[in-house]
Amino acid sequence: MTTETKSAAELAAEVKAAFDTQVDAVKAIAEEALGKAKSGETLTETIKGTADEALTAANLAKQTTLELEQKLARGGNVERPMTAGQRFTENEQFKAFAGETRPRGRCIVEVKDISSLTTDEAGSVGQLVENDTRVAPVALPQRRMTIRSLLAQGRTNSNTIEFDREKVFTNSAAPVAEGAAKPQSELQFEEATAPVRTIAHWMRASVQILADAPALQSIIDQRLRYGLALAEEAQLLNGSGSGQNLTGLVTAATAYSASFTAPATATMIDTLRLGMLQVALAEFPPNGIVLNPIDWAYIELLKDAESRFLIGNPQGTLSPTLWGLPVVATQAMTVDKFLIGAFDMAAQIFDRQDATVEVSTEDQDNFVKNKVTIRAEERLALAIYRPQAIVYGDLGRVA
Repeated sequence: MTTETKSAAELAAEVKAAFDTQVDAVKAIAEEALGKAKSGETLTETIKGTADEALTAANLAKQTTLELEQKLARGGNVERPMTAGQRFTENEQFKAFAGETRPRGRCIVEVKDISSLTTDEAGSVGQLVENDTRVAPVALPQRRMTIRSLLAQGRTNSNTIEFDREKVFTNSAAPVAEGAAKPQSELQFEEATAPVRTIAHWMRASVQILADAPALQSIIDQRLRYGLALAEEAQLLNGSGSGQNLTGLVTAATAYSASFTAPATATMIDTLRLGMLQVALAEFPPNGIVLNPIDWAYIELLKDAESRFLIGNPQGTLSPTLWGLPVVATQAMTVDKFLIGAFDMAAQIFDRQDATVEVSTEDQDNFVKNKVTIRAEERLALAIYRPQAIVYGDLGRVA
């Protein structure tokens, strides 16, 4: 316990000790008077005066102890706050630093006093009313990431993924007569690469803010990681493949081409079914549909001639599905577009470096301005194995 303040509990303990001493003195006088009375001796005026003084002191100590106990029960403290200079010079770290023969380096002592932030000016309530402060800042909404979960996962220790992709297969297999020449088939491969790309960003903050508000530091870390995930989702889906961009699923996908002309009464649901057929005809079983939430809401609101919903029941709790495939609704997909595929067979993510948050004061003029730079980055590659396994097209809802 420091010597900065003396609480009511400490003062109560001291007064109680004094009270006990007074009680012992009264007991001693009472025992002396009782002994004299038993022996028939007359009590002198001195003994009577001493007894009166002891009783008065005991009563006073008892009253003081009672008042302090009541104050302690109400949570009160008798504060004697130290000045900033006293806090600095009385700190054990400073004493150890100053006690060195030749002090070198620096000594940091926290001298902030929360009570100094209040006021005792006339009309002020000072520390009687405490602010109702919520610990965690109120954050903006975050998008739920969905595309990564559709793809096969992997890791790498390299900066480039190299693989051979089947390009052409000409199947000439046929029944042949005995002794006749067998037909020749053709199989061609092409070399393909998926470079590891870095997604990163940073921000600056005050050193004091991060030290004084751990919740703020936490939300900064979360926001930086969320920013990476948001950029990653956009890259996995729509990356152009140019510069430092990944080659996304939409960029590598096969263009939608209906196997037959749909009926005149066809809707967006028919288009999606034909897209599923295209993937199936490429010998890949589709396992998902990616849509923009606006298009999915439009489909859910489609009704027949009797105003009955075509998809599900507004009071139902079924997962979003079409033709038995799960529907993934994300704003990363362009409105009026769709992506259907066997995603786990079409592509694979290779993580080189998981999302990492680093903090440093060694940046620009951070040291002299008490700033800190917080950086978040990740490294990954997206290998597109089978472009035929994913189909991208237009729903035709928007002219």
